[in-house]
Amino acid sequence: MTDEKYMEIALELAKQAYELNEVPVGAIVVKKTTGEIVGRGYNRREIDKNPLAHAEIAAIKEAAETLGGWRLLDCEMFVTLEPCPMCCGAIINSRIERVIFGAFDAKSGSAESIIKMFELPYNHKPDVVSGILQKECSDILSDFFIKLRKKLKTKKS
Repeated sequence: MTDEKYMEIALELAKQAYELNEVPVGAIVVKKTTGEIVGRGYNRREIDKNPLAHAEIAAIKEAAETLGGWRLLDCEMFVTLEPCPMCCGAIINSRIERVIFGAFDAKSGSAESIIKMFELPYNHKPDVVSGILQKECSDILSDFFIKLRKKLKTKKS
């Protein structure tokens, strides 16, 4: 399967988050040699009342459970939004080999936007591919925040 096809699956997960009034970010972990999706996740911070409930963390947790270990060797992650510092740390610690993201995050993106965390002298450096289905990944986020601002404005009135 292509990077775009895997990102479409991550976008479907982002849509699930959107339907739950969560910031629409979706992530999957794929075993490269088989093409099997071994982990899936979407944002659940509001529902779970947990600052750690990011899409990437959920996908990494499920992948580790599926594969039976914390080292996600021969795996890559597809995520609709550039990972934050916490998620970049989890990616490094889980040894994911390649990170593919869609939309850039100018406020907290730590793969390329604010800092290039994967280029720092950590013990693991995943490859990064950015901008896959960037418009689609950006559009769902923009739409979500436009609707949220309208809802908050209506609430104030």
